[in-house]
Amino acid sequence: MTQISHISRRAFISGAAGLGLMGVLGWPGLALAALPTNKRLLLVILRGAMDGLGAIPAIGDPAYHTARGALAMPDTGLLALDRHFAMHKALGPLHQFYQKGELAVLHAAATPYRDRSHFDAQDLLENGALKPHQMSSGWLGRTIAAMGGGVQGLAMGASIPLVLHGSSQVQSWAPSILPEADTDFMERVARMYRHDPLLTGALTQGQAMGDANGAVGKGNRQFVDLMKVAAGFMKKDTGARIGSIDLGGWDTHAGQGTETGRLAQALTQLAEGVAAFRAEMGPLWQDCAVLMLTEFGRTVAVNGSGGTDHGTASVAMLAGGGLKGGGRIHGDWPGLERDKLFEGRDLYPVNDVRSLVKSVLHQHLGLPSEVVSRDVLPSSTQIRDIPGMFL
Repeated sequence: MTQISHISRRAFISGAAGLGLMGVLGWPGLALAALPTNKRLLLVILRGAMDGLGAIPAIGDPAYHTARGALAMPDTGLLALDRHFAMHKALGPLHQFYQKGELAVLHAAATPYRDRSHFDAQDLLENGALKPHQMSSGWLGRTIAAMGGGVQGLAMGASIPLVLHGSSQVQSWAPSILPEADTDFMERVARMYRHDPLLTGALTQGQAMGDANGAVGKGNRQFVDLMKVAAGFMKKDTGARIGSIDLGGWDTHAGQGTETGRLAQALTQLAEGVAAFRAEMGPLWQDCAVLMLTEFGRTVAVNGSGGTDHGTASVAMLAGGGLKGGGRIHGDWPGLERDKLFEGRDLYPVNDVRSLVKSVLHQHLGLPSEVVSRDVLPSSTQIRDIPGMFL
């Protein structure tokens, strides 16, 4: 069962009960010593099903323009990756990563799920099983347990997502919607707790996390600000090493657009958020991996509302300062001719998202392959990680 420590100024305003919970869960004790690994992993879940062909169009495929119709990207909206693929210009910051070898792309990728339900697909993406609702824990939660040694998890949001559920401790952070506690109140709480090391430690750590609250704005900038805050927590010697954050806005049934529109807005947030995380991490970026996954893709053809409907394969992306397989499009390409589409409508899922996940867990975090296959992703026994991604 996941142990949850939700730390924000809400805890202080609600009084001693919330602070007492933080002490019981043991976070102050963990803060007494540096954690056993410098490697960090932040998972960005793109909830709503990102159109992979909109983000990374296959401009070199002979059937691209015919298959995409009105959603085929104009040359003015593209950043070249290689002769076959390009990147939407809204992903400009990630294009710079790609050019530096700090971004890898796995196209035509999917989990084993094929039925196009957001709820079930997200459950499977997070639990790491072969079917939705097959496991009550998540593969990131099991990763933390497998790493051992007091490794901490961080959920950027008001609740702990399934992917972080497990037997290990996870803290969550979300910007408070309540007024800031004044200095006099905080001093009174500090005096009340001064003889209790656990509560004093919880108060100190909670204040440090609560101070990040003012750094988060609203609207389209919120994800970018949350990525900065996540980096602020994860770059500390005693901070979380494994984290998860959500970005929505990918369910583009209508008004998806090409150079502008709903998809471009979401892509802009994603790219600027990852760039902000990198900048905040500074030299520690060399020890970071940011894994970007979505539950499934979207239809190849445009629908009657200028958008796309639920599909199958999409794009998975991996950013990191220590990438050796960056600046490349990985995996096979199925083609966009009608007879090569999945069920005649979707990009065919020829690459498995779990191969990219295993690359991060084994090559970046250092978990033995047998541990990953047995304890973290038991559904992936027959799937290899991608050679040379980090090692």
